[in-house]
Amino acid sequence: MNIPKGGISHHSENSVFLTMLLGLPRYAKRAILIMLDFALLSLALWFSYSLRLGIFYWPEGLNLWLLLFSAPIIGVFFFHYIGLYKQVTRFYGNQAALKVIMSVGLSVLVWCLFIYMAKFTLSDVPRSVIVMYGLFSILFILGARSFLSHFLRNLLSFGPKTIKENAIPVIIYGVGEVSGQLAQELAHSSVYQLVGFVDDNPSLWRQILFGVRVHDPQRIPQLVEQSRAKEVFIADQDLPRRRKRQLLNLLAPLDVQLKALSPLHKLASDKVLVSDLQQIGLNDLLGRAPVPPDQDLLEKTVSGKSVMVTGAGGSIGSELALQIASLSPCRLVLFERSELALYQIEHDLRKLIDEMATTGQVDHDRPFELVCVLGCVQDKDLLSKTIARHKVNTVYHAAAYKHVPIVEENPFVGLKNNVFGTLHAAQAAMENEVDLFVLISTDKAVRPTNVMGASKRIAELCLQALAAEKNAKTIFTMVRFGNVLGSSGSVVGRFQEQIENGGPVTVTHRDIVRYFMMVSEAAQLVIQAGGLAKGGDVFVLDMGQPVKIVDLAKSMINLSGLEVADENNPDGDIAIEYIGLRDGEKLYEELLINENSSDTAHESIIRNHESFLPLHELNDHLASLKQSIDEFKIEPVRDLLFDLVEGYHSEETDQNSLKPSTNECSEQTNDEPQKDDTFSITPLSA
Repeated sequence: MNIPKGGISHHSENSVFLTMLLGLPRYAKRAILIMLDFALLSLALWFSYSLRLGIFYWPEGLNLWLLLFSAPIIGVFFFHYIGLYKQVTRFYGNQAALKVIMSVGLSVLVWCLFIYMAKFTLSDVPRSVIVMYGLFSILFILGARSFLSHFLRNLLSFGPKTIKENAIPVIIYGVGEVSGQLAQELAHSSVYQLVGFVDDNPSLWRQILFGVRVHDPQRIPQLVEQSRAKEVFIADQDLPRRRKRQLLNLLAPLDVQLKALSPLHKLASDKVLVSDLQQIGLNDLLGRAPVPPDQDLLEKTVSGKSVMVTGAGGSIGSELALQIASLSPCRLVLFERSELALYQIEHDLRKLIDEMATTGQVDHDRPFELVCVLGCVQDKDLLSKTIARHKVNTVYHAAAYKHVPIVEENPFVGLKNNVFGTLHAAQAAMENEVDLFVLISTDKAVRPTNVMGASKRIAELCLQALAAEKNAKTIFTMVRFGNVLGSSGSVVGRFQEQIENGGPVTVTHRDIVRYFMMVSEAAQLVIQAGGLAKGGDVFVLDMGQPVKIVDLAKSMINLSGLEVADENNPDGDIAIEYIGLRDGEKLYEELLINENSSDTAHESIIRNHESFLPLHELNDHLASLKQSIDEFKIEPVRDLLFDLVEGYHSEETDQNSLKPSTNECSEQTNDEPQKDDTFSITPLSA
């Protein structure tokens, strides 16, 4: 895009008037429009009377004056109620016109009701006057809005056009109030030069605003090439993530940064600054827009209760602990086997408590009780004593081995921890009559191709069997979801490290896809799912659309300001290499074993109804599984996984390549010797 030189200086009379007009606070602009609308509606009513009576009408008596004043007052009220004053006048369009027609129609009907109740006669208000008043009101208001819109747009076309030396050319995406404020700031900036707008609304294309043209977004590559733009500012705060991903893909081959306002940015001061813009990150691109939480569901099983989180030092466990802390529990018990991880989460929580005390969210002298327990979930005795001592009401069981290749190489330890650790925790909860037990599960439990996924599905089966017992007082439920950004071992962290080291970025397969969600939202939804639980529920979180991992890699490279090196761009910065699927890994993950699902009170949480084994049958399988693990026999273990887990399948693996481990919990936090428990589910009545 060629920027014309010269033009009218911003010190000219037009620019001074424009700056003064657009610089008015929002309430002042609305006050001007309200006064204008009141005058136009009054004029429409006077004109209707004069035309009907054939004279220069002048009302006689106080009652008629009140009647005349009531019509525009009612009209202005409905303009405000329907949101006409929230529209930006210079971007007036069909939607605003429809609001004008609706507002006038409603105001006329209400005015008619007022006339009837005030007992005015036809001699005071002829029926034709009412009809003409409505028509003239629509004509006058629409005409005034169209004139003002056209006037302001033409005035803006004489905005500052002088080229600034060494300024960064930028494009603004989205035409609206925010973009207008950004354009005003850019006009007085020596750092940036506005070279064009782009907007999805075809009616705005080719219009001139602030001296530059509005373009079709598909023309961004040509616009960037012509103007040599280096940055694109997204001024539309409601732009969906899907559209942001499309823009990023459109800009991927170009050396252009994409920036947007923070979702938390509020226009309280009617002022938007370039410094408010942040570079688009993965949080803006992956998954779908977060759904506002239901506060009642968040607080139902946490507020005022004693809550325990197992695996509290892990990615999900630590986030759960932080969010639970903000929901005013009476006690928070952190159960973790890693001393370092337990220290870190305790430190983070102490810091959070201090911040909450400073803001008055908790009593500084009497915050909730924080308890740290160093122990392993395979230690049932410690679990039971911990729950009993601290009168735990709710348990969130996040302790698990979750890295697929590692568990695949160490199947015995993985099964012991994920299956029997979950069973011990559930039994301890049941024996102490805990109100709610929530298992954090995974999408890899659905038709798994690896030991980790199979172990999590067996853990689900244990809870389903326990929940089916008639005399069970504990509500057992599980929440299933996919990958979370920010978790340990996440592909995102690995890609970041590889990019920082200059590449290459390694992807297992060209077609592999995964679901992604922010760890904070996942933890929030887990807590809310607990509030929906009835017993035996398998909750599935809405993860949005799956993301191709290779597209994720490309996006991360582009977000780092680098280019992908491939056959089309051999001089790029970072190459992508395909290294093949790892043991137990599959191309795509699923969230549902069957389609027997139903909606819940939360739009992002689905309740799925899945089959399970009765208690007595499951006990037999668990006893056989424990025996095979104790004897380090992989073939019987594999056979049991095939029998127990629906859809389980894996490639035949050489038994010698598996590395059984005798790793037990090395930390003992109680003096009593551990019992040789039989790994079976014991009914509460036993």
